[in-house]
Amino acid sequence: MKTSESRYCKCMYFSANALARKIEKLAVDSWKMIDLSPSHAYLLMAVISEPGIQPGGLADELQLTPSTITRLIEKLEEKKLVVRTTDGKLTNVYPTPKAKELQPKMKECSARFYENYAGILGREESYKLVESINKLADKL
Repeated sequence: MKTSESRYCKCMYFSANALARKIEKLAVDSWKMIDLSPSHAYLLMAVISEPGIQPGGLADELQLTPSTITRLIEKLEEKKLVVRTTDGKLTNVYPTPKAKELQPKMKECSARFYENYAGILGREESYKLVESINKLADKL
């Protein structure tokens, strides 16, 4: 049975998750070159663009729970891509030189991901879809 013919095709939960699974596959394929999951890569790009960012800021920016952010940071620490510093109750996350060296490849992976989905959906449709999803997520 095709997805569009499914009895659940008008349910936002099933439709959103079907889309998420397909987008996840495209994203994972696009990020294989640097051996990072998309979540790790986007967190790392945020840390590179704002050295010293706090985990709460990462959680807000990436719309992930604090516990998920902690797990992602721990994995990036194991790979020697970020370091955390603590000053009292404040924790800051910084990129390592190794992470900064990855930045051009991360930009390439990000561009490849965009080209993959925009090539399927079209550039205008992709832009509109992302814009709509962001608006809907903000409302919910």
